[in-house]
Amino acid sequence: MRTAAILPIKSFAQAKQRLRNGLSPHDRRALVEAMFADALVALGRVGPVERIVVVSGDRVAQRIAGGYGASIVEDDERGHNAAAVLGIQAVLEGGIERALVVPGDCPMLTPDDLKTLLDYPAGERSVLIVPDRHGTGTNGLLLTPPDVLSPSFGPDSCRRHLDEASAAGVPAEVVELESLALDIDTTDDLDVLQRTLESSHGGAAHTRGMLSQLMRARS
Repeated sequence: MRTAAILPIKSFAQAKQRLRNGLSPHDRRALVEAMFADALVALGRVGPVERIVVVSGDRVAQRIAGGYGASIVEDDERGHNAAAVLGIQAVLEGGIERALVVPGDCPMLTPDDLKTLLDYPAGERSVLIVPDRHGTGTNGLLLTPPDVLSPSFGPDSCRRHLDEASAAGVPAEVVELESLALDIDTTDDLDVLQRTLESSHGGAAHTRGMLSQLMRARS
């Protein structure tokens, strides 16, 4: 089945405002760029993903994405869900049969987990939902076909996606994947990420290196 991945990425300068008490604007931007690069690396190592589409109006994000072979869709900055829809429209025009919508702030994302999700038994019309570590948000959507459900990311989106799929008569299921569970929005998330990196080896090379630099600068 022809599969594309979609990464909606907001302007780096405006990203991760909830980290402003712990990181300077420069450090936040550097961290976001590193996490984005790690997500692109992971997606690029998943054979079934034939196309990666980055939806962003940020020129630096577009250059990074192009460097990893991703296609670019210009974002009109109407929010994460509108950006995801732009990506879906783009892959539909290219004949893609299913779309994996993931964020760019899950640096622990692994190719093995992505392959597990893509291999998960699902029908020709289906929605697979990957929750965040709290079980309330959504960190991944596998949509077959890409327009089977309109993305509705945000607070309590896991339940909302399930309810909207049910209302539309589309089979939906929650699939928990450890490497997609941790997205970085708050200082608490950042603390969890640091502990996770300290207790693991390999993976998230860009984020690991950037956090190491930030910690050295503070010492």
